[in-house]
Amino acid sequence: MFGIPGKQAVTITDKAAAQIAKLMTKDGHQGLRIGVKKGGCAGMEYTMDYVTEVDPHDEVVELGGARVMIAPMAQMFLFGTEIDYETSLLESGFKFRNPNVVDACGCGESIKFDDSIAAK
Repeated sequence: MFGIPGKQAVTITDKAAAQIAKLMTKDGHQGLRIGVKKGGCAGMEYTMDYVTEVDPHDEVVELGGARVMIAPMAQMFLFGTEIDYETSLLESGFKFRNPNVVDACGCGESIKFDDSIAAK
């Protein structure tokens, strides 16, 4: 929808692809849908949901057995994002390195985008 021909909307690191593929096979999911919604102290939050059916309007990115779908309304906010999976002593989880984010809250759960992106 908002993509550039020949360029994927998001990139997925090998670690993230391995984790997504593992989650997909666990319960027979078709992939992971990512999006954004209003909420949190900075204004927006990422969403992640298991997908049992691929929506024809989603942008689909596949790598190493992993499939990520991007909800249509989130594509303009997520374009250029790298999805990684990090593990530390205290926590593990998906990390989004998004060049469209201009601010984030201290806990890292809430983000703010450049106002010009939302106006498009």
